[in-house]
Amino acid sequence: MAVVIRLRRMGSNKRMRFRVVATDSRRSNQGRFLEVLGWYDPKQSGKNYELNSERVDYWLQQGAQMSETVGSLVRKARKSAGSKTPAAPKQVAPSAPAAAAEDAAS
Repeated sequence: MAVVIRLRRMGSNKRMRFRVVATDSRRSNQGRFLEVLGWYDPKQSGKNYELNSERVDYWLQQGAQMSETVGSLVRKARKSAGSKTPAAPKQVAPSAPAAAAEDAAS
């Protein structure tokens, strides 16, 4: 069975919302799915999506393919999750003119 992670349209006319689902690629977008992995609301401002990244990673390890839109949502989710962790302080190397001035002073 070829599994694909894609959007499933929900909601009414002009008030669309989407669920991120893992489904068999031979099924229609409105057909049966294997698992709900999150949601996406394009009309909502601010954070307009939520993904269960552990389950997305599980399905990717099983060989699932992502649609383009789900791929962009996953990249956005991973980027925002990465920014919440404190960054290690960067060590700045002295610039060449400053290092030469120090050598000349000694």
